[in-house]
Amino acid sequence: MVGHDVRHVETPLRLTRRGRAVVLALLVLTASLASAVLFTTASRAAGQPAGPAPTIVVQSGDTLWDIAARVMPRRDNRDAVAELRRLNGLRDSELQPGDVLVLPRER
Repeated sequence: MVGHDVRHVETPLRLTRRGRAVVLALLVLTASLASAVLFTTASRAAGQPAGPAPTIVVQSGDTLWDIAARVMPRRDNRDAVAELRRLNGLRDSELQPGDVLVLPRER
């Protein structure tokens, strides 16, 4: 028996017009998503001011409610007090004159 040596010749990849449109659309979509991610990351990074967080020294008669109303007048006072407690690790609203409270950065 005589063996036949059959070689397969692979043709180069050919894209139809629709195939080229799909590839182009995918490239445009990928570039758009990458731009959106880079833009939002850059804008978030630029928004953080450098330096230490602002602080306030508690005076005699100050309460968290009063301080929250002074430093965050546009926010609901309950939310502002909760944020001050969270930032300063306070379990309750008890303050002593001379305490230093960390304040939220302006947004």
